[in-house]
Amino acid sequence: MYEELIAVATKYAAIRAGWQQLSREEKMDRDSSRTFCHNSVITHFNMLARYLKMQGKPAKWRDQLGYEEDDKYFRKTIGDFGCYLVFINSLCAR
Repeated sequence: MYEELIAVATKYAAIRAGWQQLSREEKMDRDSSRTFCHNSVITHFNMLARYLKMQGKPAKWRDQLGYEEDDKYFRKTIGDFGCYLVFINSLCAR
């Protein structure tokens, strides 16, 4: 599950990394695919947390990220954390 999370987070991080270089029209064209990828990152975090809890392992990190049902701002936090994991994986790959 973690590998799947990292795979989708890597795709999302790549989208975000190039977002500022896109024109307004390009952003509008790609916004739905960016949102879809972001949703997938959130879903994978949720699946991993549920799995860990089912195994009797702690997943307090998921609660710390927050839930978008409670506040839409947490959606950004979850996406940022996905990008952070990609960053750490990139450093470990050297």
